[in-house]
Amino acid sequence: MCKLCDGRIILTSAVVHYSAAAVTDKGRKRSSNEDAFGFSVEHGVFVVCDGMGGAAAGEIASSLAVDEVLRLLTARAGDADLPTVAEQAISAANATIYSRSQQNHTLNGMGTTMVSLVTEERRAWVLNVGDSRCYRLRGGKLEQISLDHSLVDEQVRMGRMSTEEALRSPLRNVITRALGTQSRVSPDTFELEAKSGDLFLLCSDGLTREVPDTLIESILSADVPLNELCSRLVDAANKAGGQDNITCVLVRATVQAA
Repeated sequence: MCKLCDGRIILTSAVVHYSAAAVTDKGRKRSSNEDAFGFSVEHGVFVVCDGMGGAAAGEIASSLAVDEVLRLLTARAGDADLPTVAEQAISAANATIYSRSQQNHTLNGMGTTMVSLVTEERRAWVLNVGDSRCYRLRGGKLEQISLDHSLVDEQVRMGRMSTEEALRSPLRNVITRALGTQSRVSPDTFELEAKSGDLFLLCSDGLTREVPDTLIESILSADVPLNELCSRLVDAANKAGGQDNITCVLVRATVQAA
């Protein structure tokens, strides 16, 4: 940016700081937690996964995905194109999960959803596979950034089903894209510019199936620390039924003049 001082134009720069917090909970009905998350504020990488599969396969798939994406993104060269490396990391995670399931018949069909946020100063990218979501709260207004890869949501986007019908549909759990279930997968990628005060929420569907966006917006608008906001979101999902595992990662952007 620039500013005028005594008739002179002085160039200034802004520094973006990110802070994060997370909470995961198995919910009220599940005996185990197949969600996984991880982040590195230093490297600007934040990930949430929701595993699926019999026995402990879902837990394995989600943990493999988080570990692989974090490993590759935190090791990237400083001059590497971040969204390209992120897509490559997700492809590598998919290959790792798929290969493991092919080698062990008890893990056949395991997979995981993924939503990730990667940041580089003001620039940010959201990448997702499946129905784990990314939201952004800006100026008190909540906006869903990612698009679900689910049968009913795709029907809604094509105008073949209403939102109300989708909520009641017995097919609402059908995922059309996931990591590890096929030899190849492509994430959707959304590019954003972060502004000071932006609050990003990455979450599994254990939150969004229980808590409407209006309540999420209200909870996130409270002026409390990020870890408290995460706990309030999880509590709201559990109070609404807690039918599934619940994971929330919150990332706040703060822009300061250098």
